[in-house]
Amino acid sequence: MARPPGHGPDYETRRQDIIDRAAALFARKGYAATGIAEVGTAVGLAKGALYYYIGSKGNLLVEIQDRVMGPLLASALRITAVDEDPVLRLRMVSQTLVENIMARLDHVWVYEHDYRSLDGENLRRLLRQRREFEDIVQGLLLQAMEDGSFRRIEPRLATLQFLNLHNHTYQWVKPEGEWNADFLAQQYCETLFRGFAAPGRQFDDIEDRMRAYLAKRENASPAALT
Repeated sequence: MARPPGHGPDYETRRQDIIDRAAALFARKGYAATGIAEVGTAVGLAKGALYYYIGSKGNLLVEIQDRVMGPLLASALRITAVDEDPVLRLRMVSQTLVENIMARLDHVWVYEHDYRSLDGENLRRLLRQRREFEDIVQGLLLQAMEDGSFRRIEPRLATLQFLNLHNHTYQWVKPEGEWNADFLAQQYCETLFRGFAAPGRQFDDIEDRMRAYLAKRENASPAALT
């Protein structure tokens, strides 16, 4: 949300800090169980000052959901346009999904547990975004089946296997733990690709190809994959 006219230059910085702190509070206590006064206490603002920045408690939930789905969907759409085979692009989607989870663990917790507290157009928009991301994954899986890389599997079930293996990471991962996003994405994809592989197909070179792709992108542009 852009800074409204008349607000000072520090407005957006303060607002983003409030959203961060609210996400941590909601993740710990639950959105429904957290009152707006508790949010104000956590960020050191009276109710009137808090509303100046966020408008309502419901707006906080919308912002948190957008912080999860916005970057993830944008990255996935960029990956679909990459001129590489579908198996490598699935590896890229895996990486960006785990990176997004680990970057905002509190937000992802709220996203997974409290999205049903949204209503109206906000809920419909979130569900559309979720379906769009799932369709991207399913589309890449279908392409991998069509080019003979993966065996024929029921597409929706294959999509759920891919998503479920990744989506529960937020429940146990430690940002400073022994496993980073790159390692987890490698391990997830090794498990999935071995299970999905068509007879005689192996993907032992997928990590070499991933590194080669990233190096090529890095040399072509300062922008990272996601």
